[in-house]
Amino acid sequence: MDAKATAGRVTLDPMDVRILATLQEDGALSIASVAERVGLSNNACWRRIRRLQDQGVIKRRVALLDAGALGIGVTVFVNVRAGDHGAEWFRTFSEAVSAIPEVVEFYRMSGDADYLLKVRTPSIADYDAVYRRLVNAVGLTDVSSTFAMEEIKNTTALPLPKTTVPDRSHKSD
Repeated sequence: MDAKATAGRVTLDPMDVRILATLQEDGALSIASVAERVGLSNNACWRRIRRLQDQGVIKRRVALLDAGALGIGVTVFVNVRAGDHGAEWFRTFSEAVSAIPEVVEFYRMSGDADYLLKVRTPSIADYDAVYRRLVNAVGLTDVSSTFAMEEIKNTTALPLPKTTVPDRSHKSD
């Protein structure tokens, strides 16, 4: 097998990296289109994509939507400090945050904030409604919101690892 799981990580050969780069650029491409772009047969490309899915490298293929075109132009980063760090409190908090569709990212942090949320809403008034749902759901020590003035870079493409395995693009797999 070309990829090996090592401590939760998967090593990739150059063909895997090319396939992943192609799919990150356009996840809606057919197997035939991906195969053509990377120089593999359809079957070999399909097997590699299936393996990458089975290994959890490819989590899912989705459509990326334009928030501005949908009228969801306000991006808010919310720092949350919690007074309680118990398992039951976290379960309640996590369920409450997960139930708010405007929260598009949710992280446990180190440093001054315990949690960071990324929220997308149509307006500041809509964010205020999200804020009220959040603070009414669980006890929080501090909630600090920062509004993005301009989006400079936004990508879902991950930086792919450099590979040292010789390029096998001329083999069928």
